[in-house]
Amino acid sequence: MVDIATRVYNHNWKIDPIVRSLTDTDFYKLLMCQSVLRNRPDTVVTFSLINRSTHIPLARLIDEGELREQLDHVRSLSLSRGESTWLRGNTFYGKRQMFSSDFMEWFEKMRLPAYHLERVGDQYELTFEGKWPEVMLWEIPALAVLMELRSRAVLATMGKFELQVLYARAMTRLWEKIERLRKVEGLRIADFGTRRRHSFLWQDWCVQAMAEGLGPAFVGTSNCRIAMKRDIEAIGTNAHELPMVHAALADSDEELRQAPYRVLADWHDEHDGNLRIILPDTYGTEGFLKGAPDWLAGWTGIRIDSGDPAKGAEIAINWWKSRGEDPTKKLVIFSDGLDVGKIEELHRQFIGRVRVSFGWGTLLTNDFRGLVPDEALSPFSLVCKAVSADGRPTVKLSDNPVKAMGPADEIERYKRVFGVGDQAKIEVLV
Repeated sequence: MVDIATRVYNHNWKIDPIVRSLTDTDFYKLLMCQSVLRNRPDTVVTFSLINRSTHIPLARLIDEGELREQLDHVRSLSLSRGESTWLRGNTFYGKRQMFSSDFMEWFEKMRLPAYHLERVGDQYELTFEGKWPEVMLWEIPALAVLMELRSRAVLATMGKFELQVLYARAMTRLWEKIERLRKVEGLRIADFGTRRRHSFLWQDWCVQAMAEGLGPAFVGTSNCRIAMKRDIEAIGTNAHELPMVHAALADSDEELRQAPYRVLADWHDEHDGNLRIILPDTYGTEGFLKGAPDWLAGWTGIRIDSGDPAKGAEIAINWWKSRGEDPTKKLVIFSDGLDVGKIEELHRQFIGRVRVSFGWGTLLTNDFRGLVPDEALSPFSLVCKAVSADGRPTVKLSDNPVKAMGPADEIERYKRVFGVGDQAKIEVLV
């Protein structure tokens, strides 16, 4: 097992880069990328870094030269022969050859496109613009680089023994969480913590701890590289990015209203089984389900990623019942801001009523709260989102207005089109 504290003490980016592989990304990004390459290969999209936690002065914490070195290193990466073989030949969700030969030939040749970086006050403006299939693959590595450089900046002030104690405390904290989760009968939980992890080494350790401590209750990781390295399931389906871009390209209010369903119709044609998971909250869960076509009710389940998770699950259960479906055969995946207490609570509330699963993110792979002075290693909310498509702004409403993004006039238009009324604000911690 890697001695993380010693590796951190001896960090040198040239021999220990943050992003080691193009497969050091979330599985859903590759699934979506294949779909985009087939359906919208020439759409020009811009992604932008958004620091929701503006009290974290990233540009004062992270050296610009070091950030550029890490980003340039990511641009030098290409798929290795072993990674290509794994993606081409492995079985995902019971399906062999999940990725087509056309996609794999493209991916094997692909290099990430250029980025634009400048300092604006105490923050960095980091954007990526180009053809959608290429620039979308910047999202996860960009977030991983920023999050880990912030961690390294704090850790660089600590001595070797101080680091040993820090990681011993963090390991103990996670193991105590695992011991609590062992008592949850029928638990299904996966690692969703790549995008805002403390570091790659720490995420890898967390995944190994979960696998050993929870056994079959731990169903996999969203991180492709770790899934390959540790011989566990790669977990993921789709994300808000697809409806956001498709909605931005709509030419009328009616096309806009239908955009989220058209996206899932394309997905329906490509996949079956557990990949048929609805993410309904991009423009408000209640409105989305109210207007959903009947065939969507036959999908496997729903992922709840914003708003009050219990309320979202109740809405999903009632919707399935209204469409003549048996909720006990459906899957609800909770994935927003989870920690062990909320996981226990939601499991108690919904087990037996639906099939319950959890995608545990930031507070699995980046819970160093209270372990250093001034909360200098506490997680914060950093995202990298598609902000325009073919020159048109994108919009996300969410079930939590704090997470809404886009120009104010477009947000109001989308609220009108999708019938979104008053929403309760919920603090975004991670």
